[in-house]
Amino acid sequence: PGLVDGDFASCSFRDPQRMALDGDVLYVADTKNHAIRRIDLSKQRVDTIVGTGEPAPSFSRGGPGKTTSIKSPWDVALAPDEGVGNTLYVAMAGFHQLWRLDLASGRIEPHAGNGRENIVDGPLGSAQLAQPSGLAGDSEKLYFADSETSSIRTADTDTGGVVSTLVGEDLFSFGDVDGMGKSARLQHPIGVDLAGGFLYITDTYNNKIKRLELVTGQVTTLFGTGEPGLRDGD
Repeated sequence: PGLVDGDFASCSFRDPQRMALDGDVLYVADTKNHAIRRIDLSKQRVDTIVGTGEPAPSFSRGGPGKTTSIKSPWDVALAPDEGVGNTLYVAMAGFHQLWRLDLASGRIEPHAGNGRENIVDGPLGSAQLAQPSGLAGDSEKLYFADSETSSIRTADTDTGGVVSTLVGEDLFSFGDVDGMGKSARLQHPIGVDLAGGFLYITDTYNNKIKRLELVTGQVTTLFGTGEPGLRDGD
């Protein structure tokens, strides 16, 4: 484990969690290095684009990526911004926030959440999140697993937007229940992926993969009995 940039043979990471692919470039949430790394697959080179290698000691307002300390990034997702280029969004679990990185300028700053740990919907800057860990989205909306509240929530990519909760109610509402929207229960979901109008969820503490139908709000178990194990089958 380490924080070393350079070619593939000499670089090092520390507990990298999740990635986002953009052509020949791979962005990595290098969680325990408190950094975002950029991997050029064609040149076979790794560079640190956000973070100093040390966790930020307190709340941060952001700044130039290479000199700004961050805290426990868990996931990254790309979304296009019209006429500007790409923005990389970061599930910043350590700050209980979502952040955004302007890939053109290199500046990173908070996008959603005021840093207080809770489940409170509303305008991006005043909403409260609790250890967002999984992130997926498009140019209009981000979907994220807010792990400590066992919830699935959304945040608009527009900076004048809001945070809304699709599944989950508070810090102490969790379980293993399929159903509609807020009547469903998850337990510490960590990962999400978006495809074809469905959000797929790693319901981690329930040992299941679940699916949220975005139009109806129906949550359904797809895979897993609930018991931990390694068994293939239908």
